[in-house]
Amino acid sequence: MHSLSFRSRRYDILLQNSRKGRILSLTNFAAILNRAIQILSQLAKVKVFGKWHDIPRKQVAYGDAGLSYKFSSTIVPARPWIPFLKEIRDKISEVTKHEFNFVLINRYKDGHDHMGEHRDDEEDLVPGHPIASLSLGQPRDFVFRHADSRGKHAKRKIDSITVELQHGSLLMMNNPTNTFWYHSLPQRKRLMNVRINMTFRKMTQLAKRDISC
Repeated sequence: MHSLSFRSRRYDILLQNSRKGRILSLTNFAAILNRAIQILSQLAKVKVFGKWHDIPRKQVAYGDAGLSYKFSSTIVPARPWIPFLKEIRDKISEVTKHEFNFVLINRYKDGHDHMGEHRDDEEDLVPGHPIASLSLGQPRDFVFRHADSRGKHAKRKIDSITVELQHGSLLMMNNPTNTFWYHSLPQRKRLMNVRINMTFRKMTQLAKRDISC
């Protein structure tokens, strides 16, 4: 059984909204990120079973030169680091003792925007390296489901685990969680406010690809 344990720090919620816990000032935090994401004129798309679908959220990426992130037949190129994001990245690295060279930013306009169940196990990611997920704005439920408990033909009965990600919280997704657990951000239609999520990652050289053609 590959259980999730907050005490063992497999998933740790760090840097809560207490004055002592904040990684840096959250003044105008969401406003700055909203401006950054407004450069997207349309929703990105993913290919599922041969058909293209809109991603139910807006997203943009920043990172080291030449990096990009590929998932579900979609390639998200990294824009050059800006000082604001570099400051956040460096502070998270200081606190977690891990380095990151890429950040994927998602904007969920309200509780209708969501993220389907998946694992972050793409070949672009450095194997075994943690993912740091910073949440801003509207608190949202984050649901973990064990791989063996999914679908009609589940191998085992394992309860899902739900964590409410608060404004200013940092969720560390440490190895081997993404091997055994799927995660999702389900719809919560009664929620009306914006949530911004930043997932800091360590990408391999495989993530450097020619996206000009």
